[in-house]
Amino acid sequence: MNSSTVIPVGVDIAKRKFDVARLQDGKYRHKVFDNTQHGFEAFLNWLSSYGPEPVHIAMEATGAYSLPLAEFLAARGYWVSVVNPAQIKAFAESELRRAKTDPADAKLIARFTRERRPPRWNPPPPTIHELQALLRRVEQVLEMRQMERNRLDTAHPAARASLETLIKTLDQELASLRATIRQTIDDDRELRRRRDLLDSIPGVGEATIAHLLVLFSPHYGFHSAKQVVAFVGLAPNPHQSGEVMHTRLSKIGDALLRKVLYLPAWVAWRHNPVIKAFCERLKAHGKSGKAVACAAMRKLLHIAFGVLKSGRAFDPKLALAK
Repeated sequence: MNSSTVIPVGVDIAKRKFDVARLQDGKYRHKVFDNTQHGFEAFLNWLSSYGPEPVHIAMEATGAYSLPLAEFLAARGYWVSVVNPAQIKAFAESELRRAKTDPADAKLIARFTRERRPPRWNPPPPTIHELQALLRRVEQVLEMRQMERNRLDTAHPAARASLETLIKTLDQELASLRATIRQTIDDDRELRRRRDLLDSIPGVGEATIAHLLVLFSPHYGFHSAKQVVAFVGLAPNPHQSGEVMHTRLSKIGDALLRKVLYLPAWVAWRHNPVIKAFCERLKAHGKSGKAVACAAMRKLLHIAFGVLKSGRAFDPKLALAK
């Protein structure tokens, strides 16, 4: 396919909707669609209305929000790229861009696609795909359960029995989903091996391991822990004003992974000797508890990457000696 004839299409995707910008002859065509199966179909109809020209569709890697649309498009033969948000951010900075709206972001991604031609994205292997679907469903059920628990706090006595029954049902569904996730991993020899390696890291539990198995799937092609940290959105982002320097998280990337890693980071601070020593040094230098926890999340990713790359279980003595 001649890249000069390909029409770049940028997609800025959120939980409930996605903005699309089609860039041709210096002009944008913008539209908003629901982030649902119906919205996906409407998106394809909209693209088709412009004629048969080939398109290159790109979106940021935002985990559960972007994956269903990317899979839908790839299954229908479209050239789709799923791009690390850090790359889009760097491109925006190179343009000295100031506007930050969903339509503006879609146009930005379209320009990025035209100039950088990011590589084609391929769907993950079947087992990883299955794990992703199960983990997404776990998050959905957790969200529903929390909503019902919130209603229970102020519910009329007449409604409490119904709420309690539904919460119990959701608890049972969560148990069933988690059992299916365990079985999915057990049934795959390579996933079992990688799970056992991750399980050797203090602070990393069963639920976190399932997410890490997806994150560190060879399908993503991460070559360094630094790439993983940027993908998750945990890279430090320094801001300087005069002589004052502030550092905060970039928060671009997969918000779900940051959420999943937060509690394990606190557990590792207490029980993982390597992360405990690391966190205590940061604390001694005046870092806040939240800043230290975020640093612990990054450290966990570095350790997990090293363990999987080396194929050797976590050894705190070896790690502390470095």
